[in-house]
Amino acid sequence: MTSGILAILDDIAVLMDDVVILSKAATKKTIGILADDLAINADKASGFMSSRELPVLWKLTKGSFLNKVIILPAIFLLSAYLPIVIIPILICGGVYLSFEGALNVFKMFFNKKNKTSDKKQNQIEDPAILESKKIKSAILIDFILSIEIIIITLGTVLDQSISIQILVVSIIALLSTIGVYGFVALLVRMDDAGYNLISASENPLMKKTGFFMVRALPLIIRALKIVGTLAMILVGGGIFVHNIDFVHELVHGWPIYPADFVIGLTFGSVFLFVYLLLKKLFAK
Repeated sequence: MTSGILAILDDIAVLMDDVVILSKAATKKTIGILADDLAINADKASGFMSSRELPVLWKLTKGSFLNKVIILPAIFLLSAYLPIVIIPILICGGVYLSFEGALNVFKMFFNKKNKTSDKKQNQIEDPAILESKKIKSAILIDFILSIEIIIITLGTVLDQSISIQILVVSIIALLSTIGVYGFVALLVRMDDAGYNLISASENPLMKKTGFFMVRALPLIIRALKIVGTLAMILVGGGIFVHNIDFVHELVHGWPIYPADFVIGLTFGSVFLFVYLLLKKLFAK
């Protein structure tokens, strides 16, 4: 009896050791997308009233967990019984990400008139509705990035048993949500921490640190907005490059990031042009 229990415990220990090793390998492969996820969600989670930042982040975190709950069993089932549909799903995600990235670039550089009207509209619109829109947009983007993270992780353990596949992919999915939204929560509360240092401390160095934190946060958020836009273009372009043969041939031999960026921005611009054309036609 004792020897049987020890054998079971030994098997569990070996299994968990394999899971830890494979999880580390999967993390290295998905680290770029996790960084993109962080940049995009930091941008989406910013711009709220101080009192609403943490409640909004909690909604985003719950939405991200729900995304994983939906995606994980679906990907395992599709991988086992209908693997042919995984790449088309990824490509649909690439279409959305590259379109969103191109739309952000368009708004930054070519749509200043509409940007002003959007600000006026935002001032008129109910803050609760604006908040709901931003949350839905962030959760949708999280859904797309989660699919890619999970599929890439699954690809690193396809030669393992199904139990190891489930454990490794589930661990990476869980850590991606906790890590990304935990860091974003720390980031968006940086100005409050700075104000507390300024008001509560008599130490000149601590006060200077507080002023730095308060002044740095808008710059960091602005930088993350740019990084988030670049990330959407890069991830979208990467999906096309790695999953569509003729696109891969077009940029064969190029450095990976310029290739992904050019393809993402090109495809995104085409989708954006079609969107603006349809919008104008329907407006008429």
